[in-house]
Amino acid sequence: MERIAYEEMADAEDEHWWFVGRRSIIADIFDRLELPRSAEILEVGAGTGGNLRLLSNYGHVRAMEPNETARQIAIEKSRSSGAAIDPVDIAFGRCPDSIPFQQNTFDLICMFDVLEHVVQDSQTLAVLLDRLRPGGRLLITVPAYQWLWSSHDEHLHHFRRYTKTQLNAIAAAVGMRVDRLTYFNTFLLPAVAAIRLGGKLVSRKGSQGMTATKFSMVNGALRKLLAAERYLLRGVNLPMGVSLLGVFSAGTSETSD
Repeated sequence: MERIAYEEMADAEDEHWWFVGRRSIIADIFDRLELPRSAEILEVGAGTGGNLRLLSNYGHVRAMEPNETARQIAIEKSRSSGAAIDPVDIAFGRCPDSIPFQQNTFDLICMFDVLEHVVQDSQTLAVLLDRLRPGGRLLITVPAYQWLWSSHDEHLHHFRRYTKTQLNAIAAAVGMRVDRLTYFNTFLLPAVAAIRLGGKLVSRKGSQGMTATKFSMVNGALRKLLAAERYLLRGVNLPMGVSLLGVFSAGTSETSD
């Protein structure tokens, strides 16, 4: 991707319904994790830095990013006068073999729609598990359902989409305890399915995810609809959705449906 593409991504992260709505859900999950004060936090795959402000509300943040263009934009964003966060150490790194900050362990490690970009997903989870402090948590979001695979996934260089059963099995295989595993982006599943499956019928190419930013009223409505799911997620795990969210820690257990 060219630098202009990453710059567009950086701008979209501040307003697009998906990024804003997902941050609302994640923040609500964070509020219930009982993280230690001034937690040590690592974001794996920081992209252009759209989550740094959120993470900085919960502790001291470090981050890694394999793409140098995206990493530089994230560094600029974290150091800008309008960022309202302390500068974040954003190092180069790749999963699973080149994860930086080898001398550090963390209370919280986050991967927001990153694991699907990694060939060795189970090996990556195993390495990150070793970087958790006692009582630490790993929070992951990934796209759900391989039947939703479309040119959108190809455009974003995904390797796969997951089901709850698959993600649970991978976590158990590497010795993780599943503390929470739920689908989300549930309200929009019918619309997304229609767009993705319809795109296959007409051989539509490229990303299908940023169109709503062109229409502020639509974008605002979608943002509110996605963010509203955080209230449901306080009490239940959602049975289906466009995405999955998992909270993991050391140890093994089975998760309920």
